[in-house]
Amino acid sequence: VDKNADGRITEEEVKEIITLSASTNKLNMEKQTEECARLITEELDPDNLGYIDIYNFERLLKASSESVMIGATKSRKMLSSTEEPNLLRRWYRRAAYFLGETWQRWRCWVMLLWLSICGGLFAWKFEQYRRRAVFDVMGYCVCVAKGGAETLKFNMALILLPVCRNTITWLRNHSPAGRAVPLDDSIGFHKVVAAGIAVGAGLHIASHLTCDFPRLLHATDAEYAPLAGYFGMTRPPNYWWFVKGTEGWTGLTMLALMAVAFTLAMPWFRRGRVQQLLEPLPERLKKLTEPLIKRLPGFNAFWYSHHAFVVVYALLIVHGQSLYLTHKWKKKSTWMYLAVPMLLYAGERLTRVLRSRVRPVKILEVTVYPTKCLTLHFSKPDGFRYKSGQYIFVNCSAVSPFEWHPFSITSAPQDSYVTVHIRTAGDWTWKLNNKFSRHSTEGDTGLLHIEYDQEGGGPMVDQGYVRTDIYFIPSIRN
Repeated sequence: VDKNADGRITEEEVKEIITLSASTNKLNMEKQTEECARLITEELDPDNLGYIDIYNFERLLKASSESVMIGATKSRKMLSSTEEPNLLRRWYRRAAYFLGETWQRWRCWVMLLWLSICGGLFAWKFEQYRRRAVFDVMGYCVCVAKGGAETLKFNMALILLPVCRNTITWLRNHSPAGRAVPLDDSIGFHKVVAAGIAVGAGLHIASHLTCDFPRLLHATDAEYAPLAGYFGMTRPPNYWWFVKGTEGWTGLTMLALMAVAFTLAMPWFRRGRVQQLLEPLPERLKKLTEPLIKRLPGFNAFWYSHHAFVVVYALLIVHGQSLYLTHKWKKKSTWMYLAVPMLLYAGERLTRVLRSRVRPVKILEVTVYPTKCLTLHFSKPDGFRYKSGQYIFVNCSAVSPFEWHPFSITSAPQDSYVTVHIRTAGDWTWKLNNKFSRHSTEGDTGLLHIEYDQEGGGPMVDQGYVRTDIYFIPSIRN
């Protein structure tokens, strides 16, 4: 539940626990879920901090377990003393938990290595430009801009590697890297590298636009003379000259696409929770913004904006070949950074497409629970083997031809079919649930049930099957 490993659990996450537990045990607690979450939060968050300390939550679970054997009286007594009374000890527990989890998930040396490489590249390029003639005109601004650009190129190459799932699976299963490198948290590292890209891009763009170009425009003829070979014998007439050039428009276009992708990747947009950000606003202002918020496509916007990075990478190569201060091809290193990661990622995507085409599966049975959770039973492809704790990526073309979402396999490895349980949490899962619900029949238990014939025919899916892109990622905890 504590997905970001900060040692804190929000009321929304508590509701998620209750909903999942109720659906697993086939309990209809839809009306009581919010009240239960509120009571738990009030009990464990007396100071109204907006979150529950994970230490307190563990004590609550222990108290709930003990209450079965020793009764509610002692359980209540345990709950009343869940907060560690010693402030220093409480801080120590939180720090130890955070560092322990960080070490297990990140292997601190990976973070230190990444930071060292970024720092080394920045210092190398900074010192290189400090010794060039352009330093006399642009000063330390050009050093910062070029240092930031060097880290940006490195991180733009590195960020592709954590999303190469086939490569990561192979490394985990066939190399010692899985024991030293936190491959199970590759997406977390992907986000960290994205932050590095934001920092590098900010340093590069801000230094150029606010310092380098204005200094060049206001330089004397004697100061400009050594730079004539880079910018032309005629001095650039105005600021627009830099913006309309190949270097200018490619850089600004990349900035705009990156800004959109980074914004829509935030949890509020990706999970469709933007409305929560508007809670502090006045009621009238919330009513004005509500129609716009409802039109935001949530995960779809995140997915499409992220795939616009194909354009970003193309522009980055063009930008890297049209540098103002470098004319020799061997010093234009952008393509050198990107070549191998881009080819690897392209191979990954091609593999996924081919795999999804040759291993279609047929829906056998669907059950939709009252708690907005559904179970898919589908055929087991020939040669398909898996272990408990692994998951698959599922695509339903009737909902979206491009979206793939991971779900844990809930059937036993020896079963002749494969099942996944899908909780309705986002726009894709809502659409999937609604499409199945239209053609379901309600039984005595309140469940909505569909059975398909052995050919996989049925009224829901346009093509008669759900495609699966299969990756084997063992769970690292029981």
